[in-house]
Amino acid sequence: MVFPERFSNLPDYAFPRLRKLLDAHAPGGAPITMTIGEPRHPMPDFVGPVLAANLDGFGVYPPNDGTPELLAAIAGWIKRRYGVGLTEDRLMALNGTREGLFNAAVALCPELKNGKRPVVLMPNPFYQVYAVAALAVGAEPVYVPATAANGFLPDYAALPRDVLDRVAIAYLCSPANPQGAVASAEYWASLMALAEKHDFRIFADECYSEIWRSAPPVGALDVADSVGADPERVFVFHSLSKRSNLPGLRSGFVAGGVQGIAAMRKLRAFAGAPLPLPIQRVSEVAWADEDHVTASRALYQEKFALADQVFAGMQGYSGPEGGFFLWLPVADGEAATMKLWLETGVRVLPGAYLSRDVAGDNPGKGYIRVALVAPKDEMQRGLIRLRDCLYQ
Repeated sequence: MVFPERFSNLPDYAFPRLRKLLDAHAPGGAPITMTIGEPRHPMPDFVGPVLAANLDGFGVYPPNDGTPELLAAIAGWIKRRYGVGLTEDRLMALNGTREGLFNAAVALCPELKNGKRPVVLMPNPFYQVYAVAALAVGAEPVYVPATAANGFLPDYAALPRDVLDRVAIAYLCSPANPQGAVASAEYWASLMALAEKHDFRIFADECYSEIWRSAPPVGALDVADSVGADPERVFVFHSLSKRSNLPGLRSGFVAGGVQGIAAMRKLRAFAGAPLPLPIQRVSEVAWADEDHVTASRALYQEKFALADQVFAGMQGYSGPEGGFFLWLPVADGEAATMKLWLETGVRVLPGAYLSRDVAGDNPGKGYIRVALVAPKDEMQRGLIRLRDCLYQ
């Protein structure tokens, strides 16, 4: 039997790789899991009552692109958060951002760019769906280093002109997963100018936008509006998973140009799965409410402060500006992950599992990613064990 070759060089997903590395070995202490970015703060109180009040919605096919009420709630949040007014035809509800980030490439990446195989740019390290989306549409993924030297934000403009002229899509995550770097308004504006010059689209993955240390991160939407960027060049993806501590709800949205959203809606009509109506009703309320977001953010800010205390004075430590991961330097991420598990029971993720080797270099190899999602006391115990094991 013949299988497609486009995914043949794709390594296993990060977490199956981690299980292969660690699960055959007993932990060296009571396990503390700090691997997956699954928020564990309390869900908003309204979820259960709203879901219960709309259970009959499971008995009907849901609106494909989002109910008018949900799209209005999303538009209202965008207006409050970014000061940008969007009409309903510039929005579509998603089954979380991963679905949207993949299907947007399917809907919008051309078969050829300037007569050649298109390129999809992504930071390295990166959220793994970017690479799979590129390969699925027959594009060439180009992994651009996002390292301490460039503030953990990729320098796409430094790529050769012949590569830039083939670019169809550039992914960017801000705040970045895994490093927590936040793109400035100037960075976004420069990227938009580059996209205009070389005729490509920007996919802005902003699912961590509401978890920040000192100031709300600027967004691609408000920068695009302020510089007058073509709406068809900038597509922004948001989720309730991190913002509202609802990873299991699988609810988010994409915002962009009318033509691009129409193409995504058309693909959804043929091959996608709309959100069940009760989920859409919960999502309406979630996007309209900020109190639960503010309370959750305050907890993360307390966690940032605890991490700063635990790692005070450690060379190379830098707390994130946004998101909820620590990106900690080590000699070898995989070896450090194994040592930490065997000696303390703390489970983290090797940075190399989120990166790709390019010209013999993997920019994640010298790091581990640590998720600050556990309750504060548990998180603090895990960080102290980690520090004492790897840095003392």
